[in-house]
Amino acid sequence: MEAERTLGAEELTELGELAAQLRVDAIRCSTKAGSGHPTSSLSAADLLAVLISRHLRYQWTDPHCRANDHLIFSKGHASPLLYAVFKAAGAITDQELIETYRQFGSRLQGHPTPVLPWVDVATGSLGQGLPVGVGIALAGRHLDHLPFHVWALCGDSEMAEGSIWEALDKAGHYGLRNLTAIVDINRFGQRGPTELEWDLDTYRRRVEAFGCQALVVDGHDLVAIDEAFGRARQATGPTVVLARTVKGKGVPEVENQPGWHGKPLKPELAERAVAALGGVRQIRVATPRPEPVPAAAAPTGEPPTMPRYDKGAMVATRNAYGDALRALGSRPDVVALDGEVSDSTRADKFAEAYPDRFFEMFISEQQLVAAAVGLQVRGYRPFAATFAAFLSRAYDFIRMAGISQADIALSGSHSGVEIGADGPSQMGLEDLAALRAVQGSTVLYPSDAVSCAALVAQMVDRKGVNYLRTTRGKYPVLYDNEDAFPVGGSKLLRGGDDDDITLIGAGVTVHNCLAAADELAREGIKARVIDLYSVKPLDRDRLLDAVRATGGRLLVVEDHYPEGGLGSAVLESLADIPEPVRVTHLAVRGLPSSGTPTQLMEQAGIGVRAIVAAARAAEAPGR
Repeated sequence: MEAERTLGAEELTELGELAAQLRVDAIRCSTKAGSGHPTSSLSAADLLAVLISRHLRYQWTDPHCRANDHLIFSKGHASPLLYAVFKAAGAITDQELIETYRQFGSRLQGHPTPVLPWVDVATGSLGQGLPVGVGIALAGRHLDHLPFHVWALCGDSEMAEGSIWEALDKAGHYGLRNLTAIVDINRFGQRGPTELEWDLDTYRRRVEAFGCQALVVDGHDLVAIDEAFGRARQATGPTVVLARTVKGKGVPEVENQPGWHGKPLKPELAERAVAALGGVRQIRVATPRPEPVPAAAAPTGEPPTMPRYDKGAMVATRNAYGDALRALGSRPDVVALDGEVSDSTRADKFAEAYPDRFFEMFISEQQLVAAAVGLQVRGYRPFAATFAAFLSRAYDFIRMAGISQADIALSGSHSGVEIGADGPSQMGLEDLAALRAVQGSTVLYPSDAVSCAALVAQMVDRKGVNYLRTTRGKYPVLYDNEDAFPVGGSKLLRGGDDDDITLIGAGVTVHNCLAAADELAREGIKARVIDLYSVKPLDRDRLLDAVRATGGRLLVVEDHYPEGGLGSAVLESLADIPEPVRVTHLAVRGLPSSGTPTQLMEQAGIGVRAIVAAARAAEAPGR
């Protein structure tokens, strides 16, 4: 193939000129913007010049071509280099690059985002691009069965991130021969030398220990780089190109000097640097074309037959998640991932039915979410599950998924003190707050199996980060199979024209509210009960009706810490209404321990007795 030929003198000259242009343009755009990371871009310019000229198979006019390679800048701060590449490929103009980089309203933002069609995911939070690349490579090797390659440019500073090693571990485990990490080892981070500096032998041994092939090169030797990339394309497993580079390469005044990270060159210095590099160029590179591949097959498979449950049957919502996910497996675009707890999250039901579309990420929650983001890049609908508490380990990946506008579904099981004897280390008590805060997220918390299955069915085609909170224990089915549960809605389980107070719950506390309402009724207190299964978006209209019907007396009960959860969502939605509102908020306010679910909910003040007592106290002044 073209990329396998030995480089001739003329080609070397052309590559050198292209590398110089990439350096010049990285300097020009960052100096004009007055901010950016030019020195981090200069060190990797030779690597990118060779990659885009001879190895990256890509149709720039058709960024969604299913045969295209994928280029991910895990070191997203080197955006001046990425955008210089886009200019060289003819995707953007010189004017856009120089005049709009980092400017308000520009698509050439400080760190790359998918507002650009050639960018798969947002990067800039270090340690994330390579793990997402693992998800894309999984799709290519195990689902698409296409020959595209995934290239991830990493910085040496981010090699200290555990997520990088989770990625290499899973790449080795799944034999991702279509994945290459290119590590720009320029030995300087933000504040000084990196942990290993230029100790390439240690890098090599670490990479090999994770089941990947290490290719050590001089990152400014164009022939060596070309040979390494050619070997990577032909490798039998994942590869890591360890490139020894010089930060600020090409500008003698800043080369290999500390204190230049994230600092643009002043205009006078930039002018000298551009001149030393041979001036401004307008080279257009002809990137290799991807191999022709068959058109995507039309979707096949039967429409999902969603599970049905008998009213009153005792079913855990985590079981309903597994049932619904297995039913959705009739769609060939649905894939599932789990963090080695599938027998608890019940994702194992999907794994048993569709083993070719199930990916075990083991105890690597960051990689779990990153792989889901990568899979959706290739058009799949990923569902990733683990304990609600353990999603906190992957929170930055979830946050970045929101910035990427990624369409993923997450399921957190074993939420709240309701899980019982396992104790507080296993109890998700912060997850509603965390997921509500993610840009564009949807947060769902069903109370029974019917509503759970209905919500899972909607998550599959819903945009953005979708989170489903499930319950460990079995509780009675409350609804008929034909009932609708629109996202953003709620259910009125009890209610009349002369109610005294409104009890609001979600998940397990709906059942506690119903039991409390029965007891209150025996005392002559009429309580309406709302199942607020959609925590974000919230059913504001239902809440307004309740405020007006019960004189503003609301009692919110949640199996979650008080900050940021259901109570916060209710209060935020009612903050601007003219009617007086008196909200009593029952939540888990102390550190839980081991015990039975009933004991722990009563101890936390969210059990039936606590709800009854709080309702009496809230209702009494108005009687």
